Amino acid sequence: MSILNKRASGILLHISSLPSIYGIGDFGREAYKFIDFLKNAKQRYWQILPLNPTSLSKANSPYASFSAFAGNILFISPELLFEEGFLSRTDLDAMLSSFNNMSGKNSNSKPSGNSGNKIDYKKTTDYKNRIFDIAFKNFKSHPEKYKDAFDFFCTENSKKWLEDFSSFIAFKNYFKKRIGILSWQYWPENIKNKNYAEISKLKKELKHEISKEKFLQFIFFNQWQNLKRYANSKGIKIIGDIPIYVDYESSDTWSNPEIFKLDKNKAPAFIAGVPPDYFSKTGQLWNNPVYNWESLKQGDFAWWVERFAHNLKLFDIVRIDHFRGLVAYWEIPACEKTAQKGKWVKCYPEDFLVKLQEKLGNLPIIAENLGVITPEVDEIMNKFDLPGIKVLQFAFGSDFPNSKYLPGSYEKNSVVYTGTHDNNTLKGWFEKDIKALGRKNLSKYLGKEINKSNICRELIKIAMDSASNLSIIPMQDILELGWQARMNHPSTVRGNWKWQMPEKMLAESLEKKVGEITEKYHRI
Repeated sequence: MSILNKRASGILLHISSLPSIYGIGDFGREAYKFIDFLKNAKQRYWQILPLNPTSLSKANSPYASFSAFAGNILFISPELLFEEGFLSRTDLDAMLSSFNNMSGKNSNSKPSGNSGNKIDYKKTTDYKNRIFDIAFKNFKSHPEKYKDAFDFFCTENSKKWLEDFSSFIAFKNYFKKRIGILSWQYWPENIKNKNYAEISKLKKELKHEISKEKFLQFIFFNQWQNLKRYANSKGIKIIGDIPIYVDYESSDTWSNPEIFKLDKNKAPAFIAGVPPDYFSKTGQLWNNPVYNWESLKQGDFAWWVERFAHNLKLFDIVRIDHFRGLVAYWEIPACEKTAQKGKWVKCYPEDFLVKLQEKLGNLPIIAENLGVITPEVDEIMNKFDLPGIKVLQFAFGSDFPNSKYLPGSYEKNSVVYTGTHDNNTLKGWFEKDIKALGRKNLSKYLGKEINKSNICRELIKIAMDSASNLSIIPMQDILELGWQARMNHPSTVRGNWKWQMPEKMLAESLEKKVGEITEKYHRI
């Protein structure tokens, strides 16, 4: 039975985009206020992007992470660290003052313009790391209150992912500082190949650093689980996101090289991407290593099963990014400069999903099925009753009025979006992206002239009125923001993932407006 058996709606807003005086959205006060906003606006879902660690070296993309299991410690709330006893008020105030001076602002600063703030990841990362050093020092000095909970967390997760992840991060920092090596591919052979004796020796040397990484993951998951419990208590379900691929520079690749297609030197033999599409004429070259599905199948898909089990503890529903990559994926030789010379390689989707059901029961999965979708993908989704997604921005192009993204073709078991994190905002799309033909088709479909002043309201109405049982609207479209508030430009690395909503935008009048349209289209 489908997980979407009743009409409902929700909002897409990543944690990083929440208001915050600490440089980036986090699990603190503003996250709880946003849940209250969702409740008061009669929403039942909050969709976020992946919670995995990001890095400055990968432009802080949540889809290029050091781990498929660990959490992004930038989302740890300094305020909650104070409330939990890991920081003193003096620590918190002094560090915040230092951060504001470093950023050239004060805690009461307002955004310039009406599109929101931009996250400075470098300054925020430096600031948070200084906060974390203090918090860990205080924990080590007085561990009594959280010792049992910390020990339980480590015992519960070490064998599955925590030990390898914490060691990987400590080793990576160690080799970078000591001999300038940035990639695990060039670590000393015994460490690269996980020789037990050499690994144990290095772990002893880096015991403090490894313990700190475990502590930060403990704090991350504790703060997140408290936030999720609060959301659920308010009737809000969390939709999380699983990137189908992991980054080569990840603890997963280092720890499990056998499940990836690597060469004899453990470098990627093939990389992932997609062929030419709406977003790029030469396709998208993602540079992630592709999976060795033969090896995964021989091992009963154990790594993937554990990954799903882990994510289903974190979220009520998971969206699988690039779901078609579980049916067949675009494999590109690692030497290629574009994605054009790749080929489709088949996986074992039915065997895999059956195994997931055997181990985990009903699968609360939303399949992101954009791009080149074959009958095989549709067949798998239908067989396992998995809802796909519809994007209104794709509905008014050259295939109008026969586009599969027009609401007349929607089935109940689907999720409709005005746009996703990869699209421009609705207003930005109308002003910068849509062609003259698209504007004409849009006005024809709606039976009225469409302009930048009414585009958001009109398409939100279409989404809410559609047959899809779930409607998800990006917060930027709720706020009617322009292209400056766009979250991501696929196939580019500059300027992405930086949009942050100012606190003043969550007005009571907005709650009322969203609630009224939600009630009008029977999604409460």
